[in-house]
Amino acid sequence: MLTVDYDRLGLEPGDRLLDLGAGFGRHAFEGLRRGAHVTACDLAVDELSECMALFAAMVESGEVPDGATGSAVQADATRLPFLDGHFDRIIASEVLEHIPDDKAALGELIRVLRPGGTIAVTVPAWLPEKICWKLSDEYHAPFVSGGHVRIYTEEEVRDLLAAAGTEPTASHRTHALHSPYWWLKCAVGPTNDDHPLVRSYHRLLVWDITERPLATRMADKILDPVLGKSLVVYAKAAT
Repeated sequence: MLTVDYDRLGLEPGDRLLDLGAGFGRHAFEGLRRGAHVTACDLAVDELSECMALFAAMVESGEVPDGATGSAVQADATRLPFLDGHFDRIIASEVLEHIPDDKAALGELIRVLRPGGTIAVTVPAWLPEKICWKLSDEYHAPFVSGGHVRIYTEEEVRDLLAAAGTEPTASHRTHALHSPYWWLKCAVGPTNDDHPLVRSYHRLLVWDITERPLATRMADKILDPVLGKSLVVYAKAAT
């Protein structure tokens, strides 16, 4: 399930792509399939190990174009171990809302982005996230260690990107069908995955992700502008 639109990101074969907060690697894997040199970066060693295992499996199965590479680096977003201007494209998906000093993290991201390069920042969209916070204190920090510490408006994300020296461009919202799922989880308890309604809705989402039926694709297209769970903002570094 991808949040970032790679065409808007402008990813080309041979580009150096940083996937910050890669988690289990969903965006990193797509970058590798498209022929990029991908660096998956996260604090979680276990998740990065799984990324590397899947990189290897993709190579073995012939899913990776010749010349493309995948690597993993454990690092703090506010102290990235990369040279200035090293990456052509950067994805920071659902990570800034976890970082107390988001300005420092974004400053580091722009430092390692080459002049004229593109960054895609995704955060939970304001309305769906606000409802989650209202429904349960157990959804976010300080109750959840490492949880969400703030809620962003699109204007705030654009202002952060502009202050870091980039030119914000396109934006969109996505994953509208995921918003009610998280509202439901918050209503019954964010960790109550065994609740019958939560389990039923989860099966619906798995079916949607694996089968991509026309009905849910149309529902997403109609609802995304208002209820999309994730906001994506693209920006171009100064040349």
